[in-house]
Amino acid sequence: MRVERQVLFWLSAAIVLVLLIALLRGIILPFVAGIVIAYFLNPAADRLTQWGLPRGVAATVIVAAFGCLIAVALIFLVPLLLTQAQQFAVALPDEITRLRALVETWARERLGTHYPEFEAGLDRSSQTLAENMTSLAGYIAGSLWSQGRALFNFLSLLLVTPLVVFYVLIDWHPMLAKIDSWLPRAHAPTIRRLTSEVNDAVSAFIRGQGTVCLVLAVYYAVALGTMGLRYGLLVGLATGLMSFVPFVGWALGLITATIIAIVQFWPETVPILTVIAIFGIAQVLDAGFLSPNIVGSKIGLHPVWLIFSLFVFSYLFGFVGVLVAVPIAAAIGVLVRFALKIYLASPVYSGVAPGEPPAPVPPTAANSAPPLQKPVSP
Repeated sequence: MRVERQVLFWLSAAIVLVLLIALLRGIILPFVAGIVIAYFLNPAADRLTQWGLPRGVAATVIVAAFGCLIAVALIFLVPLLLTQAQQFAVALPDEITRLRALVETWARERLGTHYPEFEAGLDRSSQTLAENMTSLAGYIAGSLWSQGRALFNFLSLLLVTPLVVFYVLIDWHPMLAKIDSWLPRAHAPTIRRLTSEVNDAVSAFIRGQGTVCLVLAVYYAVALGTMGLRYGLLVGLATGLMSFVPFVGWALGLITATIIAIVQFWPETVPILTVIAIFGIAQVLDAGFLSPNIVGSKIGLHPVWLIFSLFVFSYLFGFVGVLVAVPIAAAIGVLVRFALKIYLASPVYSGVAPGEPPAPVPPTAANSAPPLQKPVSP
């Protein structure tokens, strides 16, 4: 098979896959979530199997333990989060009003005659913020009504996803062996090497970065809740879970928590500085210990490329796009590096056909000048 036909075949397969995800994104969420969770938990199943448990028993133990954790979270954690979210939504207009009063007081004392211009700009910003918040609330409500079918999706996630996780854990290695048997024999070693690189990147992100996000979520929730920050549990867990997007989750959490601390504690500065210190310690902990030891250096995804892929796939496919963005971005990154390596070794880049000697280097003024003669001593 010629190279052009191979490229056309794989490109067609990729297009068909994207179209299928777009067409079925409303119903495949439990299955995609189950596959992602099974991928995350597969090392634990392998470890239990090495300890002598049958694969089915290991999968049952893992799914049961994971289900218990989810049940505990639904019983104890989710009601607290919903309560804080409801309180935050109700108090948000008053909090914004108080924040504006603080900003106006600060600006009136320091800007003097320039204060009216600042006040006019603040009025425009407040109006724009109110319009955007109204539009966002309407969009969320419309999405829940038109796309979500919230109860159906919740029940499908609750009932179907554990079954998918269980059967994928049992059939993980036979499934990989079957897929390996379908590879074109002439290119199987190359495809295995590329998929191994993709697996390293995806594993480092999903398993490594997922573990880091959970650790940071617990740290933020405990630290912000202990210091008495209003909505600390909600802000802490949200910041930790958003930390899978490099820097963005940390920055949003820092801004949100600092604004809440200013509204709650001003003119006291110690609690505000405490909030900033909590986020600074988290950044040092993440960069200096968690990411190097848990994630490692195999992720191979530039933060800008990762953020771009998350935005694009979430826009195209919703929450399903968020789940598949990292594997697809990792695969595209590996394939692009492989294609670039082939291009740099090809005649298209070098301009030399296979077997043809390289063209001679034309002489320049530096190398065409006669060599200097050694002076003869008298």
